[in-house]
Amino acid sequence: MVSDPSSVPRRKIEYVIFDMDGLLIDTERVYTEVTNDILAPYGKTMTWDIKAGLMGKLERDAAELLLSFFPDIPLTVDTYLSLRRDAQDARWPTVQPLPGARRLIKHLHAHNIPIALATASQRRNLLLKTAHLGDMFGAFGARVVCADDVAGKTRGKPEPYIFLCAARERLGRGVGEGEVEACGEDGEEWRERARGLVFEDAIPGVEAGKRAGMSVVWVPDANLLNVEYSGAHLPDQTLKSLEEFVPEEWGLPPYDETQ
Repeated sequence: MVSDPSSVPRRKIEYVIFDMDGLLIDTERVYTEVTNDILAPYGKTMTWDIKAGLMGKLERDAAELLLSFFPDIPLTVDTYLSLRRDAQDARWPTVQPLPGARRLIKHLHAHNIPIALATASQRRNLLLKTAHLGDMFGAFGARVVCADDVAGKTRGKPEPYIFLCAARERLGRGVGEGEVEACGEDGEEWRERARGLVFEDAIPGVEAGKRAGMSVVWVPDANLLNVEYSGAHLPDQTLKSLEEFVPEEWGLPPYDETQ
């Protein structure tokens, strides 16, 4: 369990970057179920201790790490990914938003707060997962960074690259590149990073957001709270769901009473 460092004053936020899987839509359940269906004939199970280290990684890297825990089963990475893709593709068009996600995205969009999506999903998968949720994901427009967009430039979270890419190339923020320590706390790049807020459900994603120099709200699956927190940086706020987020705590417009 990670304590919420609530005694630290919140930064005033000007732009927001969201992860997707397990934060906005209920896809982590599908990942778990499909993987365990594939492992079941071999008497194996992906526990949350294993899963916690896979979250946020690029697809092939995550598959290689997963199978490294089961060296005695005759599954290649390519075979596993093929089986997984077929099973997942059948389920993606039915996934639903997680509590509070639609309300928060539409609220920020209505108040002209710059928002972007930064996901380790491939674009084909993103389209399968979100095509039936256009009223929600349409708010992002073209301000989306997928695994395809950063291929060859990063190994995925916990590296901060994808969040900096989203801020720089999708929102036009002058955040520069590299770890936040390289910016210097008196520089404009550091200040510009500090104006950003990241929402994440995964520990590597929290680490990536903090290494980018942004504030991070962590909204973990309840199962993750039983896994030892392995990040070098703590989130700025930990919530049970996005329904608990209070925008005005971060200098963002409050929800309308009718929302």
